[in-house]
Amino acid sequence: MAKPNYSFEKRQRELAKQKKKAEKEAEKAARKRAAQPAAEAAGEEDAAPPPADD
Repeated sequence: MAKPNYSFEKRQRELAKQKKKAEKEAEKAARKRAAQPAAEAAGEEDAAPPPADD
């Protein structure tokens, strides 16, 4: 009977965890990009301070 290769299994779990984290971060960034233009359009006038008169 073959001996289990625990380090291979551990590495596979780590790779799956990294992939899931990367997908989650990409989804979060996509949501942020989707919400950002709407926020900029709504508050575009308030986004930049008025020019200073010196």
